[in-house]
Amino acid sequence: MAATDTNTTQPTAAKLTFWTMTAMVVGSMVGAGVFSLPRRFAQETGVIGALIAWVIAGTGMLMLAFVFQTLAVRKPDLDAGVYAYAKAGFGEYPGFFSAFGYWASACVGNVTYWVLIMSTIGAIAPALGEGDTLLAVALSTVGLWAFFFLIRRGIKEATAINKVVTVAKVVPILVFILLALFYLDPKVFADNLAGADYAGSLFNQVRGTMLVTVFVFLGVEGASVYSRHAKRREDVGRATILGFLSVFAVFASVTIVSYGILPMSEIAELRQPSMAGVLEAAVGTWGEWFVSIGLIISVLGAYLAWTLMAAEVLFVAAKDDDMPRFLRGVNAADVPVPALLLSTALSQLFLIVTLFSEDAFSFALDLTSALTLIPFLLAAGYAVKVALGRTGVGRGTSRDLVIGGLATVYVAFLLFAAGLKFVLVSFIVYAPATVLFAMARREQGRRLFSPAELVLFVVSIAGAILGVVALAAGWIHL
Repeated sequence: MAATDTNTTQPTAAKLTFWTMTAMVVGSMVGAGVFSLPRRFAQETGVIGALIAWVIAGTGMLMLAFVFQTLAVRKPDLDAGVYAYAKAGFGEYPGFFSAFGYWASACVGNVTYWVLIMSTIGAIAPALGEGDTLLAVALSTVGLWAFFFLIRRGIKEATAINKVVTVAKVVPILVFILLALFYLDPKVFADNLAGADYAGSLFNQVRGTMLVTVFVFLGVEGASVYSRHAKRREDVGRATILGFLSVFAVFASVTIVSYGILPMSEIAELRQPSMAGVLEAAVGTWGEWFVSIGLIISVLGAYLAWTLMAAEVLFVAAKDDDMPRFLRGVNAADVPVPALLLSTALSQLFLIVTLFSEDAFSFALDLTSALTLIPFLLAAGYAVKVALGRTGVGRGTSRDLVIGGLATVYVAFLLFAAGLKFVLVSFIVYAPATVLFAMARREQGRRLFSPAELVLFVVSIAGAILGVVALAAGWIHL
């Protein structure tokens, strides 16, 4: 090796093209979530509620995509978007929380991928169960570390594989949509319009789907997170918008066409990945196999993209002195190996926890979504500050303010939709992370907290304590 993993001399960064970055956005979003959409939506709402939910989610996430596009152009000096925007807008400690929350959500999300892969194979290999048996965790561990060594070889190799996998996994999903349209039963679809008796009011139906839509859209910020590797800065925003619009059309279609195959009460009881069960009901056993193979390819591709992004956020935060210095290290292939190692280790920890979880996939999916809301809220808030802080009325100022404002309102609604349970659990995850912040401050010989940061620290500790008490007392359940 020409350099060790702890070398802090930065080699020339690999430069990514527009299409490569678009593939990273699509590859980041098209993962486990799309294959679970039929069941997750059918558990909450019917066709009308689903359409409303997708309009809200699509509009809100489009505003976030525009936020990342605008900030990528107006603040080209800020790398690793989500984290950097939070720090620039609200200070070092909120920026640290954003970096940690985004990173932790990626690690938890990666666990859902392995659980779903093993659950899929578990349909023919009962020893794997729902992806949470000892054998399933052991096999997932092998895959986890195999990807670590693959990505360690270099960014160019990993992103090249991601482009191929992105194409390979989108094709089965498009075929599912076409076949479901062909076999769609108008009567079944009509019966599913209003939703089943268990669905509740239309507002509650829509609210119940919000965290699901957040999870499937995670990755819309993928190009901005990896912006330091872009060949042209303007490609970051263009890749974000094109990737989002493409994936949004696919996700909404998968959800809606499923209502024309089975009654929603039956879809709600399907084994995950529920897309496989829907297609099996339409075309027979081969449909289940077809979707299952597509899922494995899709999930492995999404895992690759998310592992890349998780390590990148830690690396850039360490370069900015907001994480301990050991996370700055890169190897000769421009891979931040210490950050990659820590990301893999945290995923391993969450993977072991699935052995003790009753519904590991659903809880990890929702927790992943909840952890990203604070980083998204801070990024949207920063976009508002940038729009308000510009001198003069210049063209686009009002547009930027409206986009930032709508994105902020949308994420605030998502926090409300998540409910107290996931807000408190998020505090439990966030609060102990301050140890890393303290390590970085000690390395720099700086005071641990400013007065404002101390207030935020106290709030996070209080929230974590309340969360632990609520879990112990049975007020909330995992």
